[in-house]
Amino acid sequence: MSSKSRPFETVEGSGSHRAVAIWLWCLAALVFVMVVVGGVTRLTESGLSITQWKPVTGVIPPLSEADWLAEFESYKQIPQYSAIFPGMDLAGFKFIYFWEWLHRLLGRLIGVATVLPLAYFWLKGSLPAGFKPKLLGVLALGALQGAVGWWMVKSGLTDRIEVAQERLAIHLVLAAVTFAALVWLAAAAARRKPELQGRGVPVLEWLALGTVLVLVLQIGLGALVAGLRAGRAYNTWPLIDGAFIPPLDDLSMLAPLWRNFVDNVLTVQFQHRMAAYALLALAVLQVPVAAIVAGRSRAFRRSLVLAGLVAVQVAIGIVTLLLAVPLWAGLLHQAVAMMVLGHAVAHAQALTVPR
Repeated sequence: MSSKSRPFETVEGSGSHRAVAIWLWCLAALVFVMVVVGGVTRLTESGLSITQWKPVTGVIPPLSEADWLAEFESYKQIPQYSAIFPGMDLAGFKFIYFWEWLHRLLGRLIGVATVLPLAYFWLKGSLPAGFKPKLLGVLALGALQGAVGWWMVKSGLTDRIEVAQERLAIHLVLAAVTFAALVWLAAAAARRKPELQGRGVPVLEWLALGTVLVLVLQIGLGALVAGLRAGRAYNTWPLIDGAFIPPLDDLSMLAPLWRNFVDNVLTVQFQHRMAAYALLALAVLQVPVAAIVAGRSRAFRRSLVLAGLVAVQVAIGIVTLLLAVPLWAGLLHQAVAMMVLGHAVAHAQALTVPR
């Protein structure tokens, strides 16, 4: 496979690229924080509190009592208010408004923190070879994320009391892909030479890349669970609705068949569970493969850490399910998912062999 066909080729780092790497790590950290805050907006039902999209003027929150009352009146017009918060007072509205405002503010901050340093490093000629189109791609992902975020919010303003779960999944998957791209590029900018060489390395490399892909898929499936509030149903483990594998008739009760994968609470939770088991098996498999291919190397130690992180995440997911998704557990589950993704991406990047 040629390097041109790879989404992010390996770049031999140098001291001159250290500043670029630090910038990219900071951007990845900001995206991580934004995902966690997004989890707060979801779990506190804050995501629909701001009913308009104002890319520039929306930076400033309501400053007067009259402005706050006007925003509150706008919120009262959507179905969510009467269905979920009919007794909410202005103080309660300010609480949920804050989280959605902070979430959007972080998005704007990430945009500024991307564009300005990118222009500086570009003009200075400090970007590693091949990074310009990739960083423009990351910038485009950020712009797309903003558009998808508003598309998601709009789905909950008229005929629903929450955002559409499939749009939530797309929104979170885009965030995960952006985060993964930033981690990959940051690790590549700081890397000085190939970590491993020799036969068998491509097997470990593709296992690591496969783990990243399954992780992104699993994050999307988790968003479907969150959007449907499926974590508050079938709160038993290892059985779900009395069986390890529910009857096919129950898993496919909706028509057309594809609707079950996004609208059937049982199916959505079941596929999230099965993907977790597959992810754990894939992570554990890398440990003996790394031991054979790489011996007691950094690659082997990273494989051990990855398997441990995935196991911890599975345990957190089980606890979250058994407790019917309390706020702290839901946030921890989402935060650790991004931590696992970050480690998996850095691990895969370190294993890439220049072609």
